[in-house]
Amino acid sequence: MSDVSSGDVEPITDRVHDNSWSANLEEPHHAAERSLVLAHAIDAVEHTTLGHHVNLVTHGAHGHPKEYLYSHLETTYGDTIEYEYVERCGCGGHVTRVHVE
Repeated sequence: MSDVSSGDVEPITDRVHDNSWSANLEEPHHAAERSLVLAHAIDAVEHTTLGHHVNLVTHGAHGHPKEYLYSHLETTYGDTIEYEYVERCGCGGHVTRVHVE
């Protein structure tokens, strides 16, 4: 566990996106704190309007998002979203596309 808390970190976005966009969850503070990745992933989905998607680009330090992110999304949103694994980035991170429906 690190000394990073969500209060010490800038929000992932400060506006609602009425388009598809990407949320960068690969910063060093994301690598240090999986709970911050999960919190920012939820913030990103909450800031995406219906009919659009957000690409959650997660840090490779936490492994494949199926190990921790997918169940968190399912618990939080149930059937109101769909998600799919897109690819592994050249830097080692992972891209998960979340469709807000």
